[in-house]
Amino acid sequence: MIEAKVRTGRRGRRIAAALSACLLAACGNPQATVEAQPAMWLAADDDTQIYILGTMHALPPGTDWDRGKVARAVDRADELVLELAPDQLAEAGKEFQQLAPRQVPLAMAERLPPAALAAYRAFEAGGGAFDADALDDWAVMVLMGQRAAEQAALSPAAGVEAGLTARFQAAGKPVAGLETAHSQLMLFETLDPATQRALLTRAAEDAGSAVADIRALTGAWRRGDTATLEALINEDVDAVPAARKAVITDRNRAWSHWILRRMASPGTVLVAVGAGHLVGKDGVPALLESEGLTVTRVQ
Repeated sequence: MIEAKVRTGRRGRRIAAALSACLLAACGNPQATVEAQPAMWLAADDDTQIYILGTMHALPPGTDWDRGKVARAVDRADELVLELAPDQLAEAGKEFQQLAPRQVPLAMAERLPPAALAAYRAFEAGGGAFDADALDDWAVMVLMGQRAAEQAALSPAAGVEAGLTARFQAAGKPVAGLETAHSQLMLFETLDPATQRALLTRAAEDAGSAVADIRALTGAWRRGDTATLEALINEDVDAVPAARKAVITDRNRAWSHWILRRMASPGTVLVAVGAGHLVGKDGVPALLESEGLTVTRVQ
């Protein structure tokens, strides 16, 4: 999502990572080459094959994820389907600028309880500062996730979507999207104020350990460890039902329905979406299986 999870304490910032505009998770030496084997599934019938790849939207340069079975899926696929098509991804910044500002600025000191405020101030001092007072709660949370990603030396240019888009466009294959930039950001904009404030508070409480959580998420993704991904993401969002429904469950169901409809047309498709959408009982593979579709994990 312009990839977009509760206890108090460390659980708080996992919410920010999982629900922020990108599922940003990676760390380590950005100069090193690190092999990754992200989880991938195949939904198939007699004349249609749909590969479903879990992505990270930003990674350290040098993350080698597009080998082996992923490379073969890319070669076989007639088209690529992402959360956002390239033209919509290009619109994301403008949409954020239009939706993020508050009608009336509100100081962070008036939004956060003392402990969360202190942690937020430390985050600002460590290079995470921006004009938060002028932004909605959800937008502050999103920018906190992006600042943490920058501190972990992540680059969207090294992310899975960027790499896949370049390969498909070079091959003259179409690249489509499941959503628009506006619809993705409206998922946050339309959360009720109490939910937004709860998410922001939990994100602020443990902002100091953001890189550690990023490391855990990326390590699980790199290993294809869906059990750990589920524990880090899906379990953590259970205490914020409104956010889970809007940002995860409803979207997973919509994407699953798209895949089911697409199965009616022959061909081979690669669907690549944030890894957090593919794990657990309401992940896309599980939802497809519940509809009677044969889904096999192939990596």
